[in-house]
Amino acid sequence: MSEAQRHCHPSRPPDRPLCHHIPVLRLDHEGDPCLLEVKLARGQPGRTPLLIGSCVIVLANWISSGTRSMIVGKGLSISEYPRFSKEEMSRRREEVEAIAADRGVGHVLIYGSKGSTSTPWLTGWPVTNQAIAVVTPGEPILLFVQLFNHVPNAQELASMATVTWGGTDTFEAVSDTIRARGGGMVGWIGDLPHHGASRLTRTVSSIIDISEEYTKLRMVKSAEEIEWMRLGASLTDDSLDALMDVITVGATELDYVAAVEYAYLAQGGTNHIHFLATTPMANPSRFAPFQWPSSRATEPGDVILTELSTSYWGYPGQLLRTIIVEEEPTQLYRELHDVADAAFEAVAAEVRHGAHARHLFEASMIIGESGYTIFDDLVHGFGGGYLPPVIGTDNRLLEPVPDVVLESGMTIVIQPNVVTPDHRAGVQTGELILVTQTGFERLHNAPTGLARRPHSE
Repeated sequence: MSEAQRHCHPSRPPDRPLCHHIPVLRLDHEGDPCLLEVKLARGQPGRTPLLIGSCVIVLANWISSGTRSMIVGKGLSISEYPRFSKEEMSRRREEVEAIAADRGVGHVLIYGSKGSTSTPWLTGWPVTNQAIAVVTPGEPILLFVQLFNHVPNAQELASMATVTWGGTDTFEAVSDTIRARGGGMVGWIGDLPHHGASRLTRTVSSIIDISEEYTKLRMVKSAEEIEWMRLGASLTDDSLDALMDVITVGATELDYVAAVEYAYLAQGGTNHIHFLATTPMANPSRFAPFQWPSSRATEPGDVILTELSTSYWGYPGQLLRTIIVEEEPTQLYRELHDVADAAFEAVAAEVRHGAHARHLFEASMIIGESGYTIFDDLVHGFGGGYLPPVIGTDNRLLEPVPDVVLESGMTIVIQPNVVTPDHRAGVQTGELILVTQTGFERLHNAPTGLARRPHSE
């Protein structure tokens, strides 16, 4: 292991490098970037850029010279910040304008607060506080940003929009723009605050919520988006590796979250979620990953429930795994996980272009037939939000099975959280997959099945 790698993850043993499956950038003869994946055996140190034939291969992790390169993939420009191609960004605007034309509105307003997905999808700016994009056919996209000191960074990232400060009242600034552009009906995407609606109604004739149409746009990913999802999946794999490396008796849930985040920060990843919970198998009190880590210390015979999603600029992977600490799994936990594995396989076998959500729902009957239920959703769309189809099981159905037909290019998570009827014990397994014409493709490389951390040596 190089000194750079040791500095990146000082607690990692020398025989466990930070990344053992590494997305890389290949420059082809025309200089266009395309994604490769180099799989390194555990213990193999990082390498300097390689020359294979006439293609330059740049490793996107810590390399032996002590420098590092941000992960980049197909459709990204080679710069300090990753970017989608101009063609991709133009396609998105055209799709939004097509919705506007269909609904008869003259302008589309896209509201974003911290963590929202719509504004960065259209403009490239990951919202830090509040931002509103104004889309008017034939006019530049105008992006109003709060706070004032965030404007320079937004101007660099949102290269296909005109970025300006929103002033002391962003909605007043938006209203002035709509008025200057002729007024009329407005289509809205996002959660419109009440005070914002009050400001806008003084200027516009009516406001129409077109968020549902926007959501449909996000359900099927473009080729470039799929590459970014692969990068998010790879970073999520690394976060699980980092977690597995530090699981030990005495470590707390806070320690585990710290290790998870450390695994991807230097590679340009950010946290989407890192849910986990520890509980003793002999007397469990937690049956699903928790949103907030506690200071509970790990003990022999514990089970660790995890749900990890590391995001690459708004495009996350998702892994759900159950880990047993030191001891063998009890009969109950082995059975719970066997049912979860069987449910995952049954549901995944139904995934393909043209499959209806009810086919996935019907495949999950094995859970109820085995005497168990679920607590978390069984299936949901992912990437650009928590998307349709959201599916439960027959004995845990929060809403009707959605009338959704799967399409090639959708990314969904299958995540059986099989629990006892009394909600004392549970496991969870699953991951993000890509829907294809004939089935599905794994986006993750993490091992499947019930994991176990061996006895300390």
